[in-house]
Amino acid sequence: MTAIPDLTKNKLLAALPEVELKRLQPHLKWVHLPRGHVLYESGSSVNYVYFPSTCVVSLQSQMSDGTAAEISVVGNEGVIGVPLFMGGRSTPSNAVVEIKGEAFQLNAPAVLEEFNRRGEVQNLLLLYTQALLTQIAQTAACYRHHSIDQQICRWLLLNLDRLHTRELMMTQEQIANSLGIRRESVTEVAVKLQKDKLIGYSRGRISVLNRAGLEHRACECYQVIKEEYARLLPPSSALKYATPTHPTHRLHHPPETI
Repeated sequence: MTAIPDLTKNKLLAALPEVELKRLQPHLKWVHLPRGHVLYESGSSVNYVYFPSTCVVSLQSQMSDGTAAEISVVGNEGVIGVPLFMGGRSTPSNAVVEIKGEAFQLNAPAVLEEFNRRGEVQNLLLLYTQALLTQIAQTAACYRHHSIDQQICRWLLLNLDRLHTRELMMTQEQIANSLGIRRESVTEVAVKLQKDKLIGYSRGRISVLNRAGLEHRACECYQVIKEEYARLLPPSSALKYATPTHPTHRLHHPPETI
């Protein structure tokens, strides 16, 4: 039997008043997003928004030579597809699933209709957009002013905050690609963090052994981002509503490899 998805696993959906959430509910689809799946590409139209539950999505700035650098991460605290409800409908960035998992998909007409009511949905999405812009700006500053060690610690903490675990399934190559740095640099930092007993690393699995120590090693950017999200976004409510009327829907893709 398929597990019943819980809307409150996404913190934005969990914070919505009952009336607004029930209006969205019939339009929400529960989808599985495999690692590497592209939700939208640079310049393409954004036709859906996604409220992650157990996945993490990387927003990446694409260069003309094909390389990319991560500008923000979105998990269960947020929504993917901000250009849709902000009126742009397209963006120069890519949205790529960084850590596989599930999300709630909402089509453009439904999100725009609710956004244009100018009620709590609009208010919450605008506050989230401000928080996301803070993360993007702080990440740009971090690339310019902080060491690779600090950047990797910031990146690990931001991803962990968006999951319900103290472990990440992530290879050193993936971390290097996300941050736009050499794989060898990631290896050097990983060795240091393991030596200091802050993390454990084996076969693409990163385990946090000392969260406080990792936060101490990270730059100020992590705390700036964390505090701004906490300031702008309301805490998740304890609401437990019925699940979407749509049956569980799975996007079919080839099996991934780690």
